[in-house]
Amino acid sequence: MLENLQRLIQLTIHLIVNKLVPLTHPWGWAFIKALIVVSLIMLAVTFVTLAERKLIGRMQIRHGPMRTGWHGILQPIADGIKLLCKECITPAEADKWVFLMAPIVSIAFAFVPLAVIPFAKTFFITDINIGLLFILAVSSVGFLGNIMAGWSSASKYSFLGSLRALALMISFEVPMVMSMVGVVVFTGSLSMVTIVESQAHWGWFILSQPMAFVIYVLCGIAETQRTPFDMMEDEGSLVCGFFTEYSGMRFALFSLAEYINMFLVAILATVLFLGGWQPPFVSWPLFGFLNAVPSVFWFSAKLLLFMFLYIWLRGTLPRVRYDQLMYLCWKILMPLALLNLMLTALFLASKMNILIFYLLNLLVVVIWLSIYAKTQAWVSANNQ
Repeated sequence: MLENLQRLIQLTIHLIVNKLVPLTHPWGWAFIKALIVVSLIMLAVTFVTLAERKLIGRMQIRHGPMRTGWHGILQPIADGIKLLCKECITPAEADKWVFLMAPIVSIAFAFVPLAVIPFAKTFFITDINIGLLFILAVSSVGFLGNIMAGWSSASKYSFLGSLRALALMISFEVPMVMSMVGVVVFTGSLSMVTIVESQAHWGWFILSQPMAFVIYVLCGIAETQRTPFDMMEDEGSLVCGFFTEYSGMRFALFSLAEYINMFLVAILATVLFLGGWQPPFVSWPLFGFLNAVPSVFWFSAKLLLFMFLYIWLRGTLPRVRYDQLMYLCWKILMPLALLNLMLTALFLASKMNILIFYLLNLLVVVIWLSIYAKTQAWVSANNQ
């Protein structure tokens, strides 16, 4: 029996490598690159969970995991073994097929957008001319897993959590996409590689699109269900959100999908606003020596910096109320996103100096925040 199983595995590997995706064919290299990307992302997610627990522990004046391995370094492996050994329970009243498919949908559509991400100057699985549109379309489908989980669990807590997930996705997706449009207007392309390469000419878009960057960061944190915007997992009122009834590896798949989506948001921030694989001051001849550093190092450094921001916010900020979250989305972020798009179009149409455009962006942000602060003070005074 074991010999037959081993023979079957060998034949399958031989068929995949030599017949379906031979290395001499472009699809063969794409297959190998996909395996590398998935393996590295899985490894990164594993140890980001450990880094999160250790860093938050330090912020709260404690050590975090310390018992499993040297300074707790094997804790993610222990957690994985524990989840593998736990029983996967299906509620008696649940819609079983939808209940089982929900975590698979979430994890599958979390991985797919990575296919068009340029991780280094010469390393990406594929480059298509609608790369950014592809990412937005596919990542939105992943939210169906959350809706499926809440609806099929036959639990009011899970159902309310999935409804919150749907409301947050619809709400914050709009200003997030609007913040990306300014970058697309600058580059004139939806290709992820072209967007990175164009920042060698324009400079990092975080300088010319500061409002868009802030809007994107806030929307990304909300859509990945992270503190202070983790309303769909509000354990104080919803127990654990849409995956309350999940256990074992099914629960682990939802958690893994959440961290992969965090990486995707951080990767998009790196590509769209932080120059991707390019070093700082890429257009300045004085800093040309930075080009000697491998491009994957710069990409990884920016990515990890953004992941630290996620952890930092979780360790320092309290959860906001649901009405405050909706107010932030529709009355602050959405008008700012439209205003940023108008300024970007005005800049390209008038061909004004880029430094003047930077200052104009900062001036508009200051004016907007001043108006908002005075409005809030006036509302508070009238309520009293």
